[in-house]
Parts: sequence; structure tokens; C-alpha cells
Amino acid sequence: MISYEFPLNEKVRTMLRLEDLFERIAHFIAADLSVDHHAALTTLFEILEVASRADLKSELLQELERQKRALSNLHNNPAISEQALDEILAEIETASIDVLAMTGKIGQHLRENEWLMGIKQRAGMPGGTCEFDLPSYHYWQEQPASLRRENLRQWLAPLLPLSVAIGIVLRLLRESGKVLSFTARLGAFQQMQGGRVAQLLRVSLSRHLVCLPEVSANKYAINIRFVDANYAAKSTVFEFDVPFEMTFCSLSL
Repeated sequence: MISYEFPLNEKVRTMLRLEDLFERIAHFIAADLSVDHHAALTTLFEILEVASRADLKSELLQELERQKRALSNLHNNPAISEQALDEILAEIETASIDVLAMTGKIGQHLRENEWLMGIKQRAGMPGGTCEFDLPSYHYWQEQPASLRRENLRQWLAPLLPLSVAIGIVLRLLRESGKVLSFTARLGAFQQMQGGRVAQLLRVSLSRHLVCLPEVSANKYAINIRFVDANYAAKSTVFEFDVPFEMTFCSLSL
């Protein structure tokens, strides 16, 4: 199966973007080649841009507190493992403390580094980080991989509380969903919401089907159109029946 996740509000959209970026930077930092560490640095700049939303920190803290209250109400529920419940509550508490400890504007330590900001400015230009444009950056890329990796980890470290908090929220969100099976007749599917509010929609289908979903949703209805997975031509409707699974994910309020 291939799964596609579609955020249904801006908050979840931002968290999914940051989750992807943090996973990507971890992959590139672990590698040894200078091109990998260049990719890690440009990913760090992307994290800085996405995380610069003024309300991100407060939204994360509020969401963690909401989930803490909702989960605390599950104590003494015979269907719930007390040990697992205590573990996730402890994770939420630690994550909240760490995010709260992030003083000042997110990523300020990066903005105050003139050398990094010079690279960031040039990185926004096609081919702008060539060695003749940034000799000092070329020198850094020629240093041992262990030194570059340590530098990258130091620059990333103050942002990691965001990654942990987002990971907890998205895990709870994904685990909240119930998987339902449907068939899109001739590549089209619509379902009325009936007052049901979802924050994340996951659509899963066989990887042998040469199509992919396009989703539009509001509080009244969800529309899914399956289109041919054609990399070159204009998208066209996949005019066959498509069996798929759909998961509505919504956090406790």
C-alpha cells in the first residue's frame, strides 16, 4: 500500500512539513559526504523558514496541554493500559517543558550567525553557493565529516524540542483514526461529512494501481479524484474503479 496524508487545517499542514524536514535533515547529517552536509544545511534553512510562524510555539504548547487533559481523563479505564498512559503523559510533560524553555524567537541563534545567513542568502540563488562565491563555505566543506556533522548538530539542537513535540502530536493524531474501506467508482469518490470534523485524512491504495488521489475537503463533504500517475502529461482521471482505505484522524479537544 501507498499512503497519502492530507492535512485539513493550517496547523497540521505546518507540523507535517516540519516533520518531513526534521526527518530529512537527520538523514543528511548522518551521511559523510560534503554534498550531504550541504543538503542538511539547506534543509536547516527550510526549517528556519517554516518554524518562523509567530504562533507555532504557543499552538504546540496548547495542543500538548489539551492532549494531556484528554489523556488524563482515561485513568482507571479498564480498556486502557495504565503503564502506556503514564508513559505518553510523561512524554507530553517533558516535551512541554522543553518547548517552553525555548526563549526568544525560534531560530534566533541561526539568524545571529552572519556566516550562516550569508550562505542562506546565496543558497536562494541558482548555483549561488559555488566555491568562488563563498570561499569560506568551500573551506568548511573540505573539513573532516566529523567536524561538519558536529557543527550541524550544534545548529540544529536548539530546534529539536519542536521536532519532539510535533512527533508526539502527530502520533496521537494518526492513532486517533479508524480505517474504513471504500471504492471510487470510475476514479471519483464523494462522502458527506455529516458534522464529522477531521484534521488529517489518510488515503491508502495498492502500489500496483497506477494512480494517485487528489483531495478537496470542507466541513460538508470530502471529494477524492484519482488521476493517472503520469509524470509527463497533463493529469487525467483514472477511469477505473479504485479500491482504497481512508482514515479520518482528529485530535481530542
